[in-house]
Amino acid sequence: MAGTADTYETTVTVRFRDLDPMGQVHNSVVLQYVEEARIRYFRDVLDTDFTEVDGAVAGQDIDYRAPITHGASVTVRYRVTEIGSSSLTMAFEVHADDALAAEGEVVHVALDESGTPAALPESWVEKVRAFEGIDGD
Repeated sequence: MAGTADTYETTVTVRFRDLDPMGQVHNSVVLQYVEEARIRYFRDVLDTDFTEVDGAVAGQDIDYRAPITHGASVTVRYRVTEIGSSSLTMAFEVHADDALAAEGEVVHVALDESGTPAALPESWVEKVRAFEGIDGD
C-alpha cells in the first residue's frame, strides 16, 4: 500500500506528551494522528463537521514502519479506495520527516439514528468522486 494514499494531505504536531519512555510517539497516538486527519478530510473534502456525522469506524488496520520522534514533521495522507453503499474505505499513510512511519486502512460506516448502517449521503459520494477523480458507476 505504500505510495498509494496521496490524495489528501495534512500535517499534525508531535507533542512532548505523545512520547513513550523510549522517546518515540506511542503507537496509540499514531492512531490519534490518523483520526485527526480523517476529521480534517471530512471537513475539507466533504464540507462536513465531524461532530454532526452519524457514523462509526467499523474497522481499522495499521502497520508501523518506523518510529516517530519529538520534533519530527508528521504528514498524514488519505485517499478513498472504495465507496460502499453505507461506507467509505480509506487508505492512509503517516510520514515522519518524509519517511513512511505507518500505513493502513480505515472503514467508516454511516449510521442512522438507531445505530444501523445507512446509505452514505449522496453529497459525500459526489464530493469524494470529484476530489479523488473517481468515475461514477
